[in-house]
Amino acid sequence: MAGPLYVPVLPARPHAVEAYSRLRPDIQNALSPVWNLPPRPGLQPAELVAKVRRDLAGVSKAQRFRPGWVDAPFAGTEEESVLAAVMPEVSVFGTLRPVTGPERPEAQQAVALATALTAGDGLGIRVRVPREWDGRGCDDVQHLLERVAPEVRVDLLLDLGTVGADRPDAGKEAIRALDALIPLGAWRTAAVLSGGFPKVTSDMLDQGLCEIPRTDQGVWHEIGGSDRAYRGLLTYGDYGVQPADAISRSPGPAGGGPSWGVVRYTLDGAFVLGRMLAAGDGRATHNRAICRELLEHGGFRGPEASSGESWLRDCAGGHGTGGTGNFGTWLWVGNVQHMTYIVRCL
Repeated sequence: MAGPLYVPVLPARPHAVEAYSRLRPDIQNALSPVWNLPPRPGLQPAELVAKVRRDLAGVSKAQRFRPGWVDAPFAGTEEESVLAAVMPEVSVFGTLRPVTGPERPEAQQAVALATALTAGDGLGIRVRVPREWDGRGCDDVQHLLERVAPEVRVDLLLDLGTVGADRPDAGKEAIRALDALIPLGAWRTAAVLSGGFPKVTSDMLDQGLCEIPRTDQGVWHEIGGSDRAYRGLLTYGDYGVQPADAISRSPGPAGGGPSWGVVRYTLDGAFVLGRMLAAGDGRATHNRAICRELLEHGGFRGPEASSGESWLRDCAGGHGTGGTGNFGTWLWVGNVQHMTYIVRCL
């Protein structure tokens, strides 16, 4: 395999950067994230430039010189000119490869192509297959590949988006897409990305811990069971412990928000979820009780598995100085245990 073991799709947000930073070095070395800059509509150009530079600097500091991709898939028209000014600086921020796609505006493609040439570590081409594969997209991918400078190495990021129970043929669609796309170019690596984490509602958690199937697992198993010659080129990827559409959300204002959040735990075929209170009387008592339930769950891997599990142990027992956490804490804890577990499985 030419690429990493695992390609997680992560928002370039503080909780995800902290999760990556808290991974053990051997786990960091085994994965290469696709970092997604969040949309920030309505900002003045100077403010947007400052925020994008801050996002890139945070990601770079966490990754140091390990490779990864950086994308701005949801940038609006008003953001494109600002990103065009900032993205050429990507080589300053370590080994971050720019990303484009066949459906992106011409201006965005041009910036990504130019950045890849100057940054020197390659280009990611993200091909979205949110429903059935449409073979007509091959012409657009081919045209994009023809514009890539010969010295630039190219990575395929096949993005299936949300793969829930309503997409039983997602694996077949992925194979159809790969059959068409792999012959188009001399891909350095190829990753298949999908999201199986559910949209969590309050009623799902009324009875304590809740197990939800990891619905996207079938895609990887179906590809793995195929006899395709390119199977060894492929890398597993997913959206971690958030729904696939979470990366498209703009950062909200500080403070406020719902009165409860979710602690997440990953098993082989399911996610285990528990409601955590963000405010109100009895918050600490409730949250510690939920973490104790997780520790007693038959699938819990023990506090030595990762810093995510050790935080859950400390929260359950009232140890340490971290208290019972907040929304950002529960997200980094969930991502750390998830990414560590996926690498160990692979």
